[in-house]
Amino acid sequence: MSPIHGAAAPDEPFQQSLLQGFPASAAAAPGPPLADLLPVARVRLESSLPHLDRPFDYSVPAGLDAAAQPGVRVKVKFNGQELAGYLIERVGESDAGHPLVPLHKVASPVPVLTASVADLAYRVAARYAGNVSDVLRVAVPPRMAKLEKDLAPEGVLDPALFADGADNGAGPAVPAGLEASSWSPYRNGPAFLQHLNAGESPRAVLGALQGYGPGGWPRLIAEAVAAVRQSGRGAVVVVPDYRDLDRVEAALLQLLPAGDVARLTADDGQTPRYRSFLRILSGAAGVAVGTRSAAYAPVHNLGLVVCWDDGDDLHIEQRSPYAHSREVLLLRAEQEGAACLLAGHTRSTETQRLVEAGWAWPVEADRAVARRTVPRVLNTADSYELEHDPLARIARLPGAAWRAAKDGLERGPVLVQVARAGYAPSLACDNCREPARCTACSGPLAIAGASGSSAVPQCRWCSTPAPAWRCGTCNGVRLRRGATGALRTAEELGRAFPGKPVITSSGDRVLATVPDSKALVVATVGAEPVAAGGYAAALLLDGDSLLRRENLRAGEDAVRRWFNAAALVRPAGDGGLVVITADDAAGVGALLRWDPAGYAQRELSLRQELQLPPAVRVASITGGRTAVGHFGQAVEQQLGPQGIVLRTAGPAPLVLAGAPGPTGSQGKAGVAADEDVRTLLFIPYAQAAQVTRVLRAVKVAAAAKRTDDPVQLRLDGVDVL
Repeated sequence: MSPIHGAAAPDEPFQQSLLQGFPASAAAAPGPPLADLLPVARVRLESSLPHLDRPFDYSVPAGLDAAAQPGVRVKVKFNGQELAGYLIERVGESDAGHPLVPLHKVASPVPVLTASVADLAYRVAARYAGNVSDVLRVAVPPRMAKLEKDLAPEGVLDPALFADGADNGAGPAVPAGLEASSWSPYRNGPAFLQHLNAGESPRAVLGALQGYGPGGWPRLIAEAVAAVRQSGRGAVVVVPDYRDLDRVEAALLQLLPAGDVARLTADDGQTPRYRSFLRILSGAAGVAVGTRSAAYAPVHNLGLVVCWDDGDDLHIEQRSPYAHSREVLLLRAEQEGAACLLAGHTRSTETQRLVEAGWAWPVEADRAVARRTVPRVLNTADSYELEHDPLARIARLPGAAWRAAKDGLERGPVLVQVARAGYAPSLACDNCREPARCTACSGPLAIAGASGSSAVPQCRWCSTPAPAWRCGTCNGVRLRRGATGALRTAEELGRAFPGKPVITSSGDRVLATVPDSKALVVATVGAEPVAAGGYAAALLLDGDSLLRRENLRAGEDAVRRWFNAAALVRPAGDGGLVVITADDAAGVGALLRWDPAGYAQRELSLRQELQLPPAVRVASITGGRTAVGHFGQAVEQQLGPQGIVLRTAGPAPLVLAGAPGPTGSQGKAGVAADEDVRTLLFIPYAQAAQVTRVLRAVKVAAAAKRTDDPVQLRLDGVDVL
């Protein structure tokens, strides 16, 4: 069977194991009459089993000839079971070597899987050594039969059928000129728009300055999309969460007709999501905007892909193969020859690598423009502040921060960024400072509500209360708060500024916006609401706590969160002030100078010197010690003849006590049958294509043989280092 959409044929050593799952032959009984033209259908099954991750050939009965078109959902018989799948293509003959099982039925006549999306799914699966079916599960939303019946009764999607839909309506026309563009203050900005408008495909990395108001980053993205729409091409915009999605959608609707914009997010529910998907598929909407899955939207004549704040962890798909939206969009831009825009208040090290490689051009504001646009930044840990306030290093709210909040409340809202949600998110022994652990499951103890004699610590993992806790190290019985959460911070600030309202945004209650009133807004990192007129001041607390995270990207992530919060504050000329309490020369210095590009360049150079991601790619193999060992040996045996020797780390035991291991690594009653370990493989980019093919092949062979427990294979996971 020939490969499709660039898919590689199964490797010879694993051919036998793959054929064990081939559809059973129907040679004993004559089948139904077949279609006269192209009687063989190649079907991609919806199965997470790695050894079934390839197309299978089925015959097309004459009765299904008209409906069985490439891209439709089908039902097939496979080893006595009925499985769902997608019809990839139809061909004249099969090289399977035996009679084919006929298609069971066409589940839907709507061709929901386009050839370009099918090709993209294969590319994503190849990059992450995953299954194509797992990618398609994200790319194509679940079917809503009633919508298909109403909008495509015969399987044909007519854009006119969406004209009277709830998502359509009159809107402003596409702007005729770009002279008054918000991109004007940015170096290379007007040129980028002109290239888009001319039908070209430039690639840019944008460092946006302002995060609020009419000149904020949503307007910049909307103008780029409007420019590419003027050239007659479509666009895909991917943002981290629903709050960013609401802002970008509103900005797009100010420039484009309402019917031209389709919103794709699972948060809206399956029916609205599928309706938007059908609008894009039919060509009624030329712009797709949404969260992770929007990266696969079947936009016609794609001309631009946009990713906002690619450093946000929400861009990472939480299911296998754990693809990142940025990488999906980069693959798609290369595949379809589209323009690419990676935008944010900061640069990730991955984006900086693209700039240094010459793949994308930086779009930045000159220093004079930045000074007029951004707030003034003050660090309470510098020598001048410490000389005037010696306790500033240990105080949770140093004197300079208190004064900034007091003065800011006279002019508007004041943002207070804290690291953790809750009241007291962690507790420790008051005597020896060891973290307080639950006696039932060894989970961390915390206080969920306000302080007082009735507050009883409880476990954050199993919720078991600990009214009579005793330290296992020193036998102490007194607890102290190891960290202060957003709720306790709000309580303390309410007492410090009586008469001023305190608004919290954290945990399950995350606000998108706040009014321009004189109030304190306490928010956890990433949950900062937007004030339409900007904050008068911002206090960035718990910076050292963010930097102490045991993660390779702790500094990079902390800087990104600081810049995102600072961008919500008014310019220095309007009295805007940001006070940060962290003691970190590199990260805080970048914020003081408003130089995110310089910080990304420094961070990437360090990673390159140490040969750590993103200077190299990393693959993590997690599972039982025996299974991981066998997997690693198989990889080494296949890479050896190719002359590839990888730098490895491990296998090392997983240190997170109580964390669930990969499926299959647990014995009865949750007792570990085989110690869970992790091995890391560091892969140079020049060898990445060869290594990922081998990793994928070994994964397929291991799944087919079933001699070991399954392992989790993950590439470029940001949380493994």
